[in-house]
Amino acid sequence: MTNSNRVIHFEIQADDIERAKTFYKKVFNWKMDKMEKKDDPSMMASGDDMDYWMIMTGPDSTPGINGGMYERSNNSNKLYTYDCTISVSDIDKAIEAVKANGGAIRREKMKIPDVGWFAGATDTEGNMFGLMQSVMS
Repeated sequence: MTNSNRVIHFEIQADDIERAKTFYKKVFNWKMDKMEKKDDPSMMASGDDMDYWMIMTGPDSTPGINGGMYERSNNSNKLYTYDCTISVSDIDKAIEAVKANGGAIRREKMKIPDVGWFAGATDTEGNMFGLMQSVMS
């Protein structure tokens, strides 16, 4: 996998997971599989214990990206939009670049087993996005 600073993943927050899954399956024929929780304490370094569904928007042989879905929380991170993730070759350098250029880190770097390292960020306008350094880097 090449890290070329491209959007590689999106996320959808939902108030009602089953309702949202039904909507996306019926409207777009997306496939959704629940991500099984790993017995790995570093999976959610922030202490989150959320259920997560992987979204496959189409075959890997066609253009496009896949995503994920999780239940919308009652905290200040409520989203009513898709949260995109950008592939980076060095997550530590990307985190520093975000901070150095007026952005902020909203979720500290955490390990996602068999996937890579993730951090949540905001830009200078408060827009949220993710940074992902793949284990395949």
